[in-house]
Amino acid sequence: MALSRSHRREETNFWPGFVDALSTMLIGIVFLLSVFVLGQFFLSQELTGKDTALERLNRQISELTDLLALERSSNRQTQESLTLLQSTLVREQGERSRIQGLLDSSASDAPAQLAQAEKALEAQKQLSERAQATVDLVNQQIVAMRRQLAALEQALAASEAKDQDSQARIAELGSRLNVALAQRVQELARYRSDFFGRMRQVLGARPDIRVVGDRFVFQSEVFFDAGQAVLKPEGRGELDKLGAIIADLGREMPPDIPWILRVDGHTDARPIRTAQLGSNWNLSTARAVSVVEYLITRGIPADRIAATGFGEFQPLDVAATDEAYSRNRRIEFKITER
Repeated sequence: MALSRSHRREETNFWPGFVDALSTMLIGIVFLLSVFVLGQFFLSQELTGKDTALERLNRQISELTDLLALERSSNRQTQESLTLLQSTLVREQGERSRIQGLLDSSASDAPAQLAQAEKALEAQKQLSERAQATVDLVNQQIVAMRRQLAALEQALAASEAKDQDSQARIAELGSRLNVALAQRVQELARYRSDFFGRMRQVLGARPDIRVVGDRFVFQSEVFFDAGQAVLKPEGRGELDKLGAIIADLGREMPPDIPWILRVDGHTDARPIRTAQLGSNWNLSTARAVSVVEYLITRGIPADRIAATGFGEFQPLDVAATDEAYSRNRRIEFKITER
C-alpha cells in the first residue's frame, strides 16, 4: 500500500511539469509564427526595388529558410514528445490492467484492501484520461504545425520564384541598355566621322590645322595674338566655317544622342608676363571661353559646347624649342559625349 501511494505522488508531480513544458513550447511556436508573418509583410514591401530589393529578398529568403529549419526541428521534438506520451499511456494501461487483475484476485480479501485497490484503479483511470487528452491535444497541434509548415514552404517557393523572375528581368534590362548604349556610341562615331570629313573639305590642307587622334587641332596663332585671348578678325572667319559645320551636324543628329563640342585651350611651357591674365592656366581657359562664346553666336547651342583650359600641362611636343612651343600653343575641337 505504501508503494501504491508513492507511485501516485510521482505520477501526479510528473504531468503538470510536462504540460508546462508543452505550453512553453507552444508559446515559442506562436512567437516564431508571428515573426514569420511580420517578415512576410516586410518582404512584400521590399520587392518593389531592383538591385537593393534583390539583396533584401535574398536576406529574407535566408531568414525564411532558417525559420523553416527551426520549425522542422520543433516538429521533430513534438513528435518525440508524442512518442513518449504514447509509451507512457501504454505503460499506464498495462498498470491499469495489472491493478484490475489484482482487484479481481483480491475479491475475497478484506474490505480495506478492496477499497484501496478501487482507489488505485480510479487514480490510474483519471491519469490515463488526462494522458489521452494530452495526446489528442498534441496531435491537433502537430496537424496545425504541419499546415503552417506547408504554408512556409509555399511562401519560400514563391519568394524564390519571384527572385528568379526579378533576376531575369534585370538581366534583360541590362542587355537592352547595353544594346541601346552601343547604338548611341555607333551613331555618335558616325557623326564624328562626318564632322571630320566636312572639316577637311572646308579647311583643306593647311600646316596650322591638323588632325590628332579624334580632335581637330588649330594653332593658337590662327585665332589669337601672342599672350592674348581676344579673337583676331581672321580667326573669326575660320570659326564661322567651323560653326556652320557644327550647326548643320547638330540639326542632323537625333536629339537623344548626348553629344557635345569640347573646346580645349593649351599653351606652351613658357610663363606669360601679362598682368591681365597672370598665368598659363588663365590664358588657356580664356582662349577656350572666347572661342565658345563666339561659336554660340554662330548658332551652336550653349548646352552643346564646353570650354576647358589645360595650361602647359598637356604638350604635344616636350622639346624646349620654338617649333615645339608653337605646336603646343593650340586650340583643340572634339565631338564627344557629355
